[in-house]
Amino acid sequence: MWPEVQRARSENRHELVLGGNEIAERIAKEGLDPGIFALTGLNYLDLHETSLGAIPDEIARLVNLQSLVLHSNKLEGVNSAVTKLEKLKLLDLARNQLREVPPEIDKLANIVTFNFTFNCLGGFPELRNTRKLSVLDLSNNKLKIFPRVCNEGLANLSELKLSENEIETIPPEINQLTGLKVLELGHNKIKSLPGELADCTKLKVLGLKNNPISDRRLLKLIDQCRTKQIIDYVKAHSPKTVVQKSEQKGPPRATQDSDSDPDEYKHTIRVHYAKDSPKIVLDESVKSVREFLVACLVSVTFTEETFKKFIQIQNKLHETVCSKRNSSTIATHDYDKLPPGDLHYTTLPPSELQIQPLNRPTAMSGADLFTKLQTEANNLRKEKKRNTYSGIHKFLYLIEGKSRYPCLVNSQGIVVSFPPITNSEVTKIEVGTKNLLVEVTSSVSLHLCKVAMEALLRELIGLVGHDLEVTQVKSTDPDGNLRVVYPSKNDLVFEGNEIRVVRD
Repeated sequence: MWPEVQRARSENRHELVLGGNEIAERIAKEGLDPGIFALTGLNYLDLHETSLGAIPDEIARLVNLQSLVLHSNKLEGVNSAVTKLEKLKLLDLARNQLREVPPEIDKLANIVTFNFTFNCLGGFPELRNTRKLSVLDLSNNKLKIFPRVCNEGLANLSELKLSENEIETIPPEINQLTGLKVLELGHNKIKSLPGELADCTKLKVLGLKNNPISDRRLLKLIDQCRTKQIIDYVKAHSPKTVVQKSEQKGPPRATQDSDSDPDEYKHTIRVHYAKDSPKIVLDESVKSVREFLVACLVSVTFTEETFKKFIQIQNKLHETVCSKRNSSTIATHDYDKLPPGDLHYTTLPPSELQIQPLNRPTAMSGADLFTKLQTEANNLRKEKKRNTYSGIHKFLYLIEGKSRYPCLVNSQGIVVSFPPITNSEVTKIEVGTKNLLVEVTSSVSLHLCKVAMEALLRELIGLVGHDLEVTQVKSTDPDGNLRVVYPSKNDLVFEGNEIRVVRD
């Protein structure tokens, strides 16, 4: 039995992460350790960057699995045994060699995210029963036909990513995806847009660049990335190909940035553009470790009580929205404790990463911190006579065996964050903190970073009882090219009249 599997069994772990050259060599020589499938308590299994060529039938034994991450392997197909995982919420099969997906995939009633980007799919099965599905990523494949997902059963689908394919038409049934907020179709073969696209009233991001659109005026709007103007133009100039059963009655719904009566809203978030705020430079090395990051500045006023509750909120979100830090991790810093200048998000070998962890008196290397935390965890487990870890110790498996650790470094070269494990004492927030730098990272997707950030801001505004002033933070590559700005005009889209968003 592999030592990682033996450890997971003896410590009754619920998560297992395996990947890299050593695991790839083991699989090539002896195959996947069958002991993995005896860990029936697992809710998170991550097996990435290996020579794995097929998903074993035994995967069906992991009946409690909620997240199955198998990106960057050598998979050519999806074993239908996966569809027996009734609790599955996340299936990540990106960067494999998949040529087909079984129709039984529609049986995953609790699935929230499908990620099939960077494969060789020429088609995709019809989905009708995955009613909780929120994100479907089929970008960078070989699809010639728009996937059969446009039906009322997928009303919760909010992000549909189909860029870098060979799709020629958008079906008129697109208007049945009533919850659609992001539709990415860049680099396809689309010549025209159906009038029904204008019925997708929640659509905030419509990516259509690099398509052979025949209408020159529409093409110009597409190149300018003006989603609202594109929708308005489609509504006025593109005929509907299907007769609608009934027209909408009553006044149109107000959108987030409309001129609705401010008194209708309980709270307001004011978003300021990133002018003087620092940027975060993303090093290329993070792509293979923990690629995704969003950040923003938030002005706050805490009391002793609200500060204590804010810490509790972060812990709660790490357990829920962040899937026990498997999908994303939140870090908060006192911005006024940072020196002027840009921050860098990079990776360092464990022995070279130096950080003064939260609530610890001295700095230590990442390797020493891992060893110390592991020792503490084992001693605490024995003392409490438990089979599981608690607190920060239960997240150690996320970095176990990694040759490089992700970190956020200030302009003086001091590490202020070591996700997903800890922040630095150097930027620790306190009751008197007035300006928060909030950072969210993920090894899975940018979308999950934004989901966690939005959840935190929603909780925070309800806690402090006053309007929030939020300033954008830009993230760039080392050459200064923009990678992400948060919150952009497409972020912070709240339902109902709880929160109004006002932008500069």
